Amino acid sequence: MNLVDIGANLTGKSFKDDSESVVDEAVNVGVNKIMITGTTEDNSEQAIGQAIKNPAVLFTTAGVHPHHASEITDQTISRLAGLAEHNQVVAIGECGLDYNRNFSPRKEQLLAYELQLELAVESHLPVFLHQRDAHVDFLKILSRYRPELSGGVVHCFTGTRDELHAYLELDMHIGVTGWICDERRGVMLQEMVVDIPLSRLMLETDAPYLLPRSLKPKPKSNRNEPKYLPHICKTVADFMGKSPEEVALATSETAHKLFGLTTN
Repeated sequence: MNLVDIGANLTGKSFKDDSESVVDEAVNVGVNKIMITGTTEDNSEQAIGQAIKNPAVLFTTAGVHPHHASEITDQTISRLAGLAEHNQVVAIGECGLDYNRNFSPRKEQLLAYELQLELAVESHLPVFLHQRDAHVDFLKILSRYRPELSGGVVHCFTGTRDELHAYLELDMHIGVTGWICDERRGVMLQEMVVDIPLSRLMLETDAPYLLPRSLKPKPKSNRNEPKYLPHICKTVADFMGKSPEEVALATSETAHKLFGLTTN
């Protein structure tokens, strides 16, 4: 397979000691491109530092997660704008709204979300989006900016069929993780993944989170890694009634096209 993992948190503590070997193991099983998710100013810069060591494989996003929205300032946006000029940065985000945990006040989340959408428009980069229990506000704001955006992906989609079709109607891409491998929480996604056109579908691990529950044997560490993306691909293919090879090819082509993944 020739797979693209559009979302892996490789700057996290769980990868502190072995991130390079984690990438090597992923490449060995056919995960040839990995996008490192930027979630804060510093984290986004760290992600670039990792990516420039392996530019043929690693790319990054640059942004502030809604959990950290209260930390955002005008200086933050200026700094992100500078980071966005780097060749390895292929999207603005992870940005959006999270009303599930509300680690940042909603008012500050809304401001941070709009500021980063504006940055995406100005930088001509797609957006890497996060939404939890905030669909109405999230969609309302996204709809306003969508005509000026070059594109984007609603990452780690776990919502309803109505939410899915609302994003597809905006010509957005959908990121699917190992959530679909969960026989408890993933049933709805298993049923509706067939609604996603292959030209709008992307695959991701969201490592180290969301280790596929159907993975056997499970790692003792319980840590998810990009090397498990082929398992997610096969699961998605099974529920779509397609071959893993077809899903791998289509999702990789889609990721390459949206994010412009090239060897720099």
